[in-house]
Amino acid sequence: MQAKSSHPEYQYLHLLKDILESGRDSIEYNTGIRYRRVFGRQIRFDLSKGFPLLTTKKVYWKGILYELFWFLTGQSNIKYLVDRDVHIWDDYPYKIYREKNKERRTKPTSLKLRGSRNRELTKEEFVEKIRGDEEFAKKWGELPYIYGHLWRRWPTGDGRGIDQVKWAIDTLRTFPDRRHAVVSAWHPEHLYAMARPGKALNYPLCHILFHFVVIDGKVSCQLYQRSADMFLGVPFNIASYALLTAIIAHLAGYKPGEFVHTFGDAHVYENHLKQVREQVARKPRPFPVLKIDPKIRSLDKLQPEHVTLLHYDPHPPLKGELTVAGGFDEKDRRLFGRYDRREFRVKS
Repeated sequence: MQAKSSHPEYQYLHLLKDILESGRDSIEYNTGIRYRRVFGRQIRFDLSKGFPLLTTKKVYWKGILYELFWFLTGQSNIKYLVDRDVHIWDDYPYKIYREKNKERRTKPTSLKLRGSRNRELTKEEFVEKIRGDEEFAKKWGELPYIYGHLWRRWPTGDGRGIDQVKWAIDTLRTFPDRRHAVVSAWHPEHLYAMARPGKALNYPLCHILFHFVVIDGKVSCQLYQRSADMFLGVPFNIASYALLTAIIAHLAGYKPGEFVHTFGDAHVYENHLKQVREQVARKPRPFPVLKIDPKIRSLDKLQPEHVTLLHYDPHPPLKGELTVAGGFDEKDRRLFGRYDRREFRVKS
């Protein structure tokens, strides 16, 4: 247990050291990349003592801000991000495009990709086509059942779209002593072998459930993240959910309390080990300060320009390649075929 006077960023750095020193090596099943992992860890940040945007390397604040507003507006097409020069989600729709293009080349009678001219686009060409071609973006930029879709438009069996975020805000305002303000992004109907053939998402949902409570006039949030890329992804996730906690507290009429980050599988990819060793040797600097325009009290009126970050003075960036990991490969369905067998359906 670290001393109370320690900088809160040391929680993250100590977890990196824990992975380096006591983690077990595994191989990511879709890419073949080796990674080192631990399971079941937790860190927490008191948001009254600074905003937890990590300082031991520069973290891409613009990407965090616009990604969260992409989620909060319920969008599922990356064009919103591409138009703002935020490219943190480009790899997943491009991966889908390449898979479909491969299918087209092996099945000549299948639908040709609009605008491809029988040639696979490079990633840079793909992104520019998302930016400039509305029809192409509509077809290839969509990531259905991504976080924002499920937060703001959870699809129900009777055709409704449930706005979980507005419900959570209303719950905190109206019933501050209750304990059920939970938002989920884990939708089994579209995940892995639980989905019908051809319907499983091939991009992973990692931060899958978060829970708000009001204690002593402050809103706190706990996130459960089932899978955590500790070097590239988690610095984003910490800041994103701390920002979400501050926004929800503000809109519900409270002050922000704690952000509690609970991890399932916390891991470092082998191509990040050098950067991680450099990062853990750095000394944290004071956290920045977050400000939200006090005049904005509606979720639908809140915009990125209403959020201001002050006094961010990090160490230099540490670069690392994104591993486009996870997701479900249909060829592996034979291992999980029991989910599709009639005898496993619930009988009325």
